[in-house]
Amino acid sequence: MTKIYLLPTGFVETPQRHEGDSLRLAGTMLWFSQIEFISRDAATTQRKLVAVREWDAFVAALPQSARARCAMLLERITAPRAALQMGTHRVSLEQPQVMAIINATPDSFSDGGKNLDTDIAAKAAVAMSTAGAAIIDIGGESTRPGAPLIAEGEELNRVAPLIRRLAGAGTAISIDTRKAPVMEGALQAGATMINDISALLYDDRAVDVARKSNVPVVLMHAPSQSNDPHKDGVYDDVVYDVFDWLEQRVSAVEAAGLSREMILVDPGIGFGKTLADNLAIINNLAIYHGLGCALLFGASRKRLIGALSNEAEAADRLGGSIFLAIKAVEQGAHIVRVHDAAETIQAIKVWRGLRDAALQG
Repeated sequence: MTKIYLLPTGFVETPQRHEGDSLRLAGTMLWFSQIEFISRDAATTQRKLVAVREWDAFVAALPQSARARCAMLLERITAPRAALQMGTHRVSLEQPQVMAIINATPDSFSDGGKNLDTDIAAKAAVAMSTAGAAIIDIGGESTRPGAPLIAEGEELNRVAPLIRRLAGAGTAISIDTRKAPVMEGALQAGATMINDISALLYDDRAVDVARKSNVPVVLMHAPSQSNDPHKDGVYDDVVYDVFDWLEQRVSAVEAAGLSREMILVDPGIGFGKTLADNLAIINNLAIYHGLGCALLFGASRKRLIGALSNEAEAADRLGGSIFLAIKAVEQGAHIVRVHDAAETIQAIKVWRGLRDAALQG
């Protein structure tokens, strides 16, 4: 069976100077002038770079099934993403937003476990919100390679007091968990988004909880939905395999009753993927706009940065983290998930200043 993918590329700084030659990417501040048409079957992968102005004529020469697939993918790629309604908060996706990480765990690879203390974590979260983070993502269980599984009650006890405190102060909160009871408890405490590394597959009740809660849900790709999300990371071509998996998962979750506009996708950098796999995904990140969902990207302080920078420890990966966040933003990522919120927000503000100047030019 032949599979078709579209990769928006050829980004232009000033689209108004090239009327008719570019299209807007997923409602963001980016315009693209070319589309890479990718056709794959069991034996070969063929690529054709087509200018936006020539796209209609190119597609008209394709078989009917391919024309229909191209029309659907391009509609998804260019459709604006609806703002996320998180309780009383409305998070616009027309400009890149920051999701700031709080790991309320004793074994966090990024902060040494200091945020297990609710007072310390709350102070850090308030600082991140004040700096401009739109969402605070709170997790109570480490999912790094080799991390132990903990009981649902213990996980909820780690996050619920912090969520209640921050929600009471008006913060938009995401709960980072794969367990339905933790989702329920966090939502009751005031969380208004679910961020699940298993894409609602780890727990049989998770889809139902998400559907009933009517909050935005992040579906992340991992090669396994077992206790170890990093195992079984073997791919034919990681970029397309992750796309296929997420496309099927979004369709299944949508069929279960969740609106596509409430679904975000995350390709899962670092989860069961080699350095080469991660780099391939990052370099082709724009392809995932073809899923028709808001795109979330998280590579902050991850191992790939150390692998590319003399094995720098997690605490010394700020420069790489900021670069990867901007790399994602430049491919239309709607949300970047980061540990260093203030520094990333400053970088995005500078990026946006440059974009504003170009778009006004």
